[in-house]
Amino acid sequence: MAWFSKKPRISTPSEAEQPTESRPSRMEGLWAKCETCDEILYRQDLEKNWMVCPHCEHHHYWPARARLAALLDPDSFEEFDKELEPQDPLGFSDTKKYKDRIKSTRKSLGEPDAFVSGMGRIEGHQVSVGCFVFEFMGGSMGSVVGEKVARVFERAHELKCSAIIFSASGGARMQEGIFSLMQMAKTSAAIARFRTGTRPYVSVLLNPTTGGVAASFSWLGDVMLAEPKALIGFAGPRVIEQTIRQKLPEGFQRSEFLLEHGMIDSIVHRKELRTKLGTILGLLG
Repeated sequence: MAWFSKKPRISTPSEAEQPTESRPSRMEGLWAKCETCDEILYRQDLEKNWMVCPHCEHHHYWPARARLAALLDPDSFEEFDKELEPQDPLGFSDTKKYKDRIKSTRKSLGEPDAFVSGMGRIEGHQVSVGCFVFEFMGGSMGSVVGEKVARVFERAHELKCSAIIFSASGGARMQEGIFSLMQMAKTSAAIARFRTGTRPYVSVLLNPTTGGVAASFSWLGDVMLAEPKALIGFAGPRVIEQTIRQKLPEGFQRSEFLLEHGMIDSIVHRKELRTKLGTILGLLG
């Protein structure tokens, strides 16, 4: 046999049956491409940097549990209402049955719904806190999400502590129809009761915060914070342009535009958010 000859590699049955393009790569998931500057980033470094691009400071999506772990005091978070799971009151079906969509999403993400809530501390200050899980059906607000949000304010009212909600949502969950839309009134009423006390509600608007979430509790904060370049508004720019038949200003519905027009109080870089929240709670909480 010639020295350059190679013995044929014997594939295992599972490899032989699996299409080449669908086989997992060792490099898969190790790298990420920045949405703004197109730089290729080592994912582990990006995660250590709080999902902020080191080249252009673009804020990538940050999972809810990672956000809470980084912003709250170590080992201070206690989750509540994890047993609440969405139902299918309308028997809704589009390309897939709603109950099947919920089941598959829950299985893939390991989350019961699009909202994580509980109690924790920030620089020693007790807070009732909640954060949207955007990858769960676009962070849409159904009956369970609305109930969890309302309970964030109810716990804060009972324990006489501050409330913080990190919003990232596409709005109401269409598969639950009117049940979803009623959560706007429900959460707003919970805030009204919470405001009979003296503690603040800090609303942190993330990218994106739109639809029924933006039209209810997200805009009712005593202090309104936002991340850089976050998309915030009720309807999308294209829908608004088609409705009013006018060209919208540059950067319309981005957090910088809203700050300039007095709609929010401050834009806070992700790395400075914990310190900012601690200062606010120290002064007002």
